[in-house]
Amino acid sequence: MEVVITALGPDNVGLADPIIHYVTGQGARITEIQMYDHDEEQLFAMLCRISIDREHFETLQSAMRQIGDHTGLAIRVWSPDRRKTPRLAICCTYVEHTPRAILESIRDGRIAAEASVILSNRKKLAPLAQEFDVPYHRIGDETGKADDAEMIRLLDQYDVDYVILARYMRVLPPSTCWQFAGGRIINLHHGLLPGFPGFRPYHDAFAARMLTYGATCHFIIPELDAGNQTINQRTFSVDPGTNLETIIARGEKENEPACLAEGVRRVVDREVQLHFHRVTARKRA
Repeated sequence: MEVVITALGPDNVGLADPIIHYVTGQGARITEIQMYDHDEEQLFAMLCRISIDREHFETLQSAMRQIGDHTGLAIRVWSPDRRKTPRLAICCTYVEHTPRAILESIRDGRIAAEASVILSNRKKLAPLAQEFDVPYHRIGDETGKADDAEMIRLLDQYDVDYVILARYMRVLPPSTCWQFAGGRIINLHHGLLPGFPGFRPYHDAFAARMLTYGATCHFIIPELDAGNQTINQRTFSVDPGTNLETIIARGEKENEPACLAEGVRRVVDREVQLHFHRVTARKRA
């Protein structure tokens, strides 16, 4: 059974020791470990991916809770193998097409997952949640500024496996990314990476006189720039002279939803995995 342990908290001496000593003492095989000390923030972050027997999972969770209480670390123990149907949190802002594509794919059986909650920093897409009978929580104020602590609380409350950023137009802080690291946060970027990053990739590609536009579905990681963690990319071509408004409309309505839905399917079906910040094909049993 594959298990990902993440730990985040105030920096101090020897924080990783009790975690590593416990898992190795239980006979677990460590397949990935990363640790970061953010001196300027006095923050410690850690990811440890291990392989254990399934019957040890609940005991591991209990032990990590005790270690977290003792060290002051926020420790999460998660496994992609713990349930047959993973639980998704769909995060969105204004654009309806991308979250709708995920909800429709789940409804129609193309994505074998459960939409457990919809989170948004705006109120616009509340009717979408109501249409698909999914719990909805607005986590933003009147300006759209998100309450990141509330987001984490709700992700824990709904016990989600994967966080889907379906045109969620806020940048997640590193602390959130670390607590759900290990390939649990999936983002849709409305441009081709690495060529067109940033908030206006359609405009940038149009200014570069491109005739091919695209979208990128990728894992979010705390430390590196996006682009090396690509799960899926999808493109479309336009005729010379096509105006920007037409390009954006086609991208948002057709290309982006299809790109994200296929990317989420690949992750849910365990076709790909994130290992040391690289997306690799998962070996079939």
